[in-house]
Amino acid sequence: MGDKVDDKVDRRYLPLDEPPASPPKETRRRGRRWSWIVTLVLVAVAVGLVFWYRPFSATVHKNIGFHSGRGGRHHASAGLPPQPVAVSEVKAGTIPIELTALGTVTSLGTVTVRPQISGQLTEIGFKEGQEVKKGDFLAQIDDRAYRAALDQLQGQLARDQALLADARRILDRYQKLNSATVTQQQIDTQKATVQSQEGTVQSDQAQIEAAKVNIAYCHIVSPIDGRAGLQQVDVGNYVTPGDASGIVVITQMHPISVLFSIPENDLSEVTDQLRAGRTLSVTLYGRDDQHKIATGTLRTVDNQIDTTTGTVKLRADFDNEDEALFPNQFVNVQLLVRTLSDIPVVSNAAIQHGAPGTYVYVVNADDTVSVRTIKTGASDASVTQVVSGLKLGDKVVVDGVDRLKEGAKVSIPAAGGEAASPASAAKPGERHRSQGFGGHSGHQHRGAGSKPGNTSSAGDGGNG
Repeated sequence: MGDKVDDKVDRRYLPLDEPPASPPKETRRRGRRWSWIVTLVLVAVAVGLVFWYRPFSATVHKNIGFHSGRGGRHHASAGLPPQPVAVSEVKAGTIPIELTALGTVTSLGTVTVRPQISGQLTEIGFKEGQEVKKGDFLAQIDDRAYRAALDQLQGQLARDQALLADARRILDRYQKLNSATVTQQQIDTQKATVQSQEGTVQSDQAQIEAAKVNIAYCHIVSPIDGRAGLQQVDVGNYVTPGDASGIVVITQMHPISVLFSIPENDLSEVTDQLRAGRTLSVTLYGRDDQHKIATGTLRTVDNQIDTTTGTVKLRADFDNEDEALFPNQFVNVQLLVRTLSDIPVVSNAAIQHGAPGTYVYVVNADDTVSVRTIKTGASDASVTQVVSGLKLGDKVVVDGVDRLKEGAKVSIPAAGGEAASPASAAKPGERHRSQGFGGHSGHQHRGAGSKPGNTSSAGDGGNG
């Protein structure tokens, strides 16, 4: 019992938190040794990498070297494998100079047939949509009242003609008698009576002609050749000259015209060709600008420029025998002003834009490429005119330009391989959107004043 009490007393005097016992010295010594070993291994690996990379880098720089070209400072690629590319030659071609606009089909004759006299409509002589000729019967108005008036006027004319004949006989009798029987005053009076009767007869004749015209107005005919529209009034209605809608609308379908506008800056090119006596061709396309609708000729240019838009109106004529054009239809107009022939042209896919300006990659005799700055002119959907910088026969890269730089080695796969250029197969002036290699697409341009018709990767000509 006493021992147990002593143990409790001893525990009370012990510290509450006693620190753990420290590890043995041998364990601590072993941990430090492994840390030093790992550190030495990492240092040895780093030193080895440095000594291994320095001779390799020196060798690469010695083989490649640095060169300076027109496009900027570039690495020569003598140590790199040749890049496969597709090429196209600079050839002599033809580019049409064309102006494009949005036009409206306009009929050369549109007539709203209205009655010229009042009356009840008794007959319709056409079908909706029917092709009618000038003078064809369209409608009939009740003319009985007008014919009765004509008969009355004709009877009045007969009476007045009889009075005129009697007055002339009396005047003739007076003139044959001597002066002792008939005075001069009687003769003069009778002359006046004759002249008055002549005027009455002329008035009657004029009224008869007017009555005949009214009867003719009752018989309505087509004033032009064209197509009849929808019928605006039915039989039995009372029509008058004041009816706004009329009876029917006749529209001339062929020939037909198209009105369109061009900027005033392009007017001189058109007028120069017209003054020279040339006939300018006009082609119409649908909304997609691909489907050809009709071909016609330019007729005339308006006599003034619209100051609000800075444009001038032109009219072109089309036969429209197939009636492909419809009045008030919107069409895309392509006006051929002139054609550039036998000029050096290059594929649109070859043209690049970057820090040097407009440039191409030219393939040299040693199968390397050089950056060549060029000046371009007119263009179409597939090719662009080369004003300077290239000559006929030069080979330019049309596919693979995104992997090239000044002095790069290239290889040209055989014809029919994967790198064959579709741009080389496009004919100059062909109306389509040409798709070059490497995603470079050529836009449509129809005019000497337009920018080169291509979309290419923009970048520094030196860095490729």
